[in-house]
Amino acid sequence: MARVCQVSPATVASWVDQGLLKGHKTPTGRRRVEAEDLAAFLRAHDMAVPAELDGGNGTDFVVVVEDDPAYLRALVLMVERSDLDVEVVEATNGVDGLLEIGRVQPSLILLDYVLPDLNAAQVIQRLLAPGRRLDAEVIVVTGGMPEEATARLLEMGVQVIVNKAEGMTAVVEAMRQALRRRKAA
Repeated sequence: MARVCQVSPATVASWVDQGLLKGHKTPTGRRRVEAEDLAAFLRAHDMAVPAELDGGNGTDFVVVVEDDPAYLRALVLMVERSDLDVEVVEATNGVDGLLEIGRVQPSLILLDYVLPDLNAAQVIQRLLAPGRRLDAEVIVVTGGMPEEATARLLEMGVQVIVNKAEGMTAVVEAMRQALRRRKAA
């Protein structure tokens, strides 16, 4: 955010603390600002609004959080070669995934169940924390997980869980269906 505004992080924190920029403080003392609030602030102060904040070209963003580099590379290639009109943003662990989700406000999140730092349920739990809103559909991709985990994910609002054994075409098709549901809503 400081980079986008071309100011120091302390200046952004001050703006939030003074109420000039709508945001909130996390339990760890960091400031969080929703993308649309930052875009409104930039417009109000005659500053350039980056395309990823402006909703620029109407392209849907998909954040893919996958720690296996070969699977991630192959999946991104498969999506790029498909007829899906999406921009893929990659992350290789849960924390980076959360940061990318906050940055691009995706239409869809593709989340590996097992990640090196957080599992899918923990990532979703953070996305659903009080004061946050999740506007994206989440698809969980797994090589297998316990039934209790499946039940918990469904309780959290995950509509689709795809087993990696079904192949990447099944993952891309699940993405296609999720994007159709979003456009129909």
